[in-house]
Amino acid sequence: MSLINTTVPSFKATAYQNGQFIEITDATLRGQWSVVFFYPADFTFVCPTELGDLADHHATFKSLGVEIYSVSTDTQFTHKAWHDTSDTIGKIRYPMLADPNGKISRGFGVMIEEEGLAQRGTFVINPEGQIKIIEINDDGIGRDAKELLRKVQAAQYVAAHPGEVCPAKWTPGAETLAPSLDLIGKI
Repeated sequence: MSLINTTVPSFKATAYQNGQFIEITDATLRGQWSVVFFYPADFTFVCPTELGDLADHHATFKSLGVEIYSVSTDTQFTHKAWHDTSDTIGKIRYPMLADPNGKISRGFGVMIEEEGLAQRGTFVINPEGQIKIIEINDDGIGRDAKELLRKVQAAQYVAAHPGEVCPAKWTPGAETLAPSLDLIGKI
């Protein structure tokens, strides 16, 4: 069953952010656009490249009213240790959620039970708490923050312009489509 257009599952977690441990819940995501970004584990190989890429684009996401929340099955203490010892992870200013019991990962359907790790799952959530975009990658395939940013912009555009849709490769300022009977067979 797809989670598209469903409400974010209820959760509560401790996160590491900017030198502090803070509490994040599903209610924290309400009122703004959010990206919940699951990854397998701290101190690994592909994961720091993805999280560093998000850190490099965090200001752009924030300028669009979007907060990023990374999630792994590590503890908040492991997140802090990784943040303190890695130059790449040290750039992160968004919350790094701890999910050591896997409840959040299970709620979003990305838990790999045999390994106790989360898949590479990306979820874009609107201010009402509805999941609008889901992307799940194989463990060896890293994600691209620029492509995620484009998808978030498309989701925001569609939300703000009922009756319009964004075609493939759409970027802000490009033409959109208005689905109608007249458009059928013309594309």
